[in-house]
Amino acid sequence: MIKSMTGFGKSILQLPTKKITIEVKSLNSKNLDLNARIPSQYREKELEMRKTIAKTLERGKVDFGLYVEVTAEENSTKINESIVKDYMKQLGSISQYAKQEELELIKMAVRMPDALKTERAEVDETEFEAIKGGLTEALEAIENYRLDEGKALEKDFITRIKNISDLLEKVIEIDPERIEVVRERLHKAVSELKEQVDENRFEQELVYYLEKFDITEEKVRLANHVEYFTTTLNSKDSNGKKLGFITQEIGREINTIGSKSNYAPMQQLVVQMKDELEKIKEQLLNIL
Repeated sequence: MIKSMTGFGKSILQLPTKKITIEVKSLNSKNLDLNARIPSQYREKELEMRKTIAKTLERGKVDFGLYVEVTAEENSTKINESIVKDYMKQLGSISQYAKQEELELIKMAVRMPDALKTERAEVDETEFEAIKGGLTEALEAIENYRLDEGKALEKDFITRIKNISDLLEKVIEIDPERIEVVRERLHKAVSELKEQVDENRFEQELVYYLEKFDITEEKVRLANHVEYFTTTLNSKDSNGKKLGFITQEIGREINTIGSKSNYAPMQQLVVQMKDELEKIKEQLLNIL
């Protein structure tokens, strides 16, 4: 089972005096990168909410938003009456038409520093319990989203790793033919020298030369890595990093086969395997 790091979850709470919307969005990232946008009155609870999100999502670039809309007679911003009156008095003293311009003076005064004050109230515990429930709901939604995305990616991985396995079978099938072609190429090169050679010595050198092109170990290791990738893919946990390490080993064996092949048909198969592997690597960046 694998999970994508891409997801979106949303929860809406309708409280007696407020409408609270909770949104959680995540994209791929090597580690957990959590950005929170919440009103200042909830800052004291930010750490607790961050811990809840981190425990659930584990990894990814996460945007968490808490949006509050007041739906009843409740306003924490108050006019600082004494300061506004003082501003008006000072503004009026420099105006010849203070009485006629009183409305304009008020407009100017409320724009002055400290004309408005925000009364910071403690977060109501009952309200915060509702917010925690909403956050849990949003996280469940994003987890379901991640699982659905993961299932789609898993199907793609299964197809592509099978393609690599099938191409490996073709490599194994044409390997004896490749060795024979290399042998004939060497015989032809020696015969063109028009020199007498010791056949026994030549066979010894030929064996030594062909050993450099032997890919038996690479074929076995590549088959094992492909099998290990499939086993890890089917495990209960999402192992994006582990799958990434396995693909590195798969790539190493494919590259070695390509460098040793010295045979065009096999090199073509290697190119196809590399293409499939690159597509797997691209998608693995988004796996938890």
